[in-house]
Amino acid sequence: MIIGVPKEIKNFEYRVGLVPSSIRELIACGHQVVVQQGAGDKIGCRDSDYQQVGARIAAGAVDVYTQADMIVKVKEPQPEECRLLRKDQLLFAYLHLAADPEQAKLLQASGCVAIAYETVTNAQGGLPLLAPASEVAGRMSIQAGATCLEIKNGGRGILLGGVPGVAPAKVVVLGGGVVGTNAVRVALGMGAHVVVIDKSLERLYQLDLQFGSCIHTLFSTTDAIEEEVVNADLVIGAVLIPGASAPRLVPKSLLSRMRAGSVMVDVSIDQGGCFETSKPTTHENPTYIVDGVVHYCVTNMPGAVPRTSTFALNNATLPFILALANEGYKKAMLRNPHLLKGLNICCGHITYQAVAEALHQPYVPAAKLIGE
Repeated sequence: MIIGVPKEIKNFEYRVGLVPSSIRELIACGHQVVVQQGAGDKIGCRDSDYQQVGARIAAGAVDVYTQADMIVKVKEPQPEECRLLRKDQLLFAYLHLAADPEQAKLLQASGCVAIAYETVTNAQGGLPLLAPASEVAGRMSIQAGATCLEIKNGGRGILLGGVPGVAPAKVVVLGGGVVGTNAVRVALGMGAHVVVIDKSLERLYQLDLQFGSCIHTLFSTTDAIEEEVVNADLVIGAVLIPGASAPRLVPKSLLSRMRAGSVMVDVSIDQGGCFETSKPTTHENPTYIVDGVVHYCVTNMPGAVPRTSTFALNNATLPFILALANEGYKKAMLRNPHLLKGLNICCGHITYQAVAEALHQPYVPAAKLIGE
């Protein structure tokens, strides 16, 4: 199989789908890899590094898409990239289709086979390809929030950890999954007062065992969210329903009751956001203010630390990429139901139920198409 690795074109996105060590594994299995010129420059992976392990370097994206049987990238393809895809070509990337009807429409029109990192599962019920980005985003959410709390950035002008004699900031984390857990870890390390709200008692129990009395855990109710968010200095939105739009947990009406200069970081923005006032932003212009509350809603937070994020992602994706290349997508998915969960669009059909429901489109079970 010929695998193509294009250069990412989303705003301030410097990650790359495959690093040289991953490509070496693919080539050892008899596959060919085409990498767009300069794709890995920003993470220290030069064209010569790719050539050294046997990859071919293509001058532009058109060359990559034309030659490749499977495209491996990081972020969802932009409209001009979607138009380069063709019938039966594999696409393996983060897609987040529930919040992006235009992308879904273009992928359907292309006839490609689109597999989303974020809906591939594992035997434990986790999301192994989403986890690396979630770990990075969770940790970065506290860094970003702490910066936004500075007076020059519209914040309250408080230090997250306080100092002796001055109380630390109160951080409220909505969601105790991978993002939330990593946010808690960093917030505690910086000395903040941390509250975690989640609808799973089992997850709250696990967090209690992990962090003990250093954090406060609350079962998710409308009352609990309102009371804690109103008194928070920093709110982290870290909720996820795999493949579906994020639930809106913080209504606009609540913002007027919050302290001026408080900060909300919406890590769920890829799935539409969990604050009613959330809208996608970029690393170039990451924040805006609504009712005196600073909003940070960057859709590709891990892109700010692309080297760390790329290598972490490759560690997780490589076994699946090898399976797709070695066996073809139909055989690989029939052998691995967890990989089958990643199939979101196939030959013009939406094959992930939560995406179909979010977009109000017909749903065709993936197993039905693959088995034909």
